[in-house]
Amino acid sequence: QVQLVESGGGLVQAGGSLRLSCAASGRTYSSYVMGWFRQAPGKEREFVAAISRSGGGTFYADSVKGRFTISRDNAKKSVYLQMISLKPEDTAVYYCAAQGGSNYWRASSYDYWGQGTQVTVSS
Repeated sequence: QVQLVESGGGLVQAGGSLRLSCAASGRTYSSYVMGWFRQAPGKEREFVAAISRSGGGTFYADSVKGRFTISRDNAKKSVYLQMISLKPEDTAVYYCAAQGGSNYWRASSYDYWGQGTQVTVSS
């Protein structure tokens, strides 16, 4: 069992930066692939980024590649999403998720989810 709690969301102007954090509980945190998803009003939840168990592999949606960076600290049981050059279309609730390790881009592959943190980018 893993519990996930996101933090770091907020209101930022276009071009600004935010760093999201996700703190996990549970002994087996390092055995999970971690992902970030987002959901804007009226839209489906979409993949943003994922990171392998060791942190050696990272994967990004095309829409955020070059602007977002996912990282993890297994000692702190945390995963992060550094976001720069934010755009109004990045506005969404951002969710942290954990899974055993397949099809990282699919929300249905993830077993555990946080409650989400709101990111709003003003133009």
